[in-house]
Amino acid sequence: MPSNLNADLHCHSTVSDGTLAPEALAQRAAANGVELWALTDHDETSGQARAAVAAHDRGMRYLTGTEISVSFIGKTVHIVGLGFDAEDHRMLRGLVQTRGGREQRAHDMAEQLAKVGIQGAFEGALRYAGNHDLISRTHFARFLVETGVCKDTNDVFRKYLTEGKPGFVEHRWATLKEAVTWITQAGGVAVVAHPARYRFTANEEYALFTEFKSHGGQGVEVVTGSHTAAEYLTYADTAREFGLAASRGSDFHSPDESHTDLGTLPLLPSGLTPVWDLLSSRIQ
Repeated sequence: MPSNLNADLHCHSTVSDGTLAPEALAQRAAANGVELWALTDHDETSGQARAAVAAHDRGMRYLTGTEISVSFIGKTVHIVGLGFDAEDHRMLRGLVQTRGGREQRAHDMAEQLAKVGIQGAFEGALRYAGNHDLISRTHFARFLVETGVCKDTNDVFRKYLTEGKPGFVEHRWATLKEAVTWITQAGGVAVVAHPARYRFTANEEYALFTEFKSHGGQGVEVVTGSHTAAEYLTYADTAREFGLAASRGSDFHSPDESHTDLGTLPLLPSGLTPVWDLLSSRIQ
């Protein structure tokens, strides 16, 4: 497939913390000219069959996807898996383990918010969680906007739910090795998602990519919704330095919350190997 493809390989549905069903996401992607699509719900693959059917019905090619939460040097890092067997039992078992602590973490988050006068946060967040096993900070953020505590979700994350702020509770996710291994054993390609978001030092980021590649990771998101134009070039250089394929994805969650719509990102910078080149046999 050509390198100048309108591929969107990172977005979320109601199966995790998005606000649109897989079918509605497919419709939106197709309307925006997406040619190759992947649904990448957090730590979950149960929307994959619906997404693939919806993609084909609208004339798009499809790659299976998920976004796995990883603990790395005290921060949460996200690893996108693409083109894997969505029924692989080792991956499914690993994702179940990763999801396991979310409910207790949500109760702890609500308890912290109650201490600063915000009552009913667990029940309020749960109303936004289509999949109760995947209740997350995003669902709490929507509750805080709904109740007028904050004006929008960006305001939420400036005041709450982040390290050092009320409502932040650290969770022990998968290790980097575990996430990459689950993806690769299932026949897929592991991709570091939106690397600029982690605000690592240069040494920390070098350690991330070095370890990621040593475990079999093969890709990095270069063009993504939270990167600036300068960061596209920075992570294009990272891809070249570490011999990684380049991925592209909006990280779209909601028409009301996401700054970047499906299929509207710039194309990948020239001279990179697109991640779909590694997955030609896995494209549906």
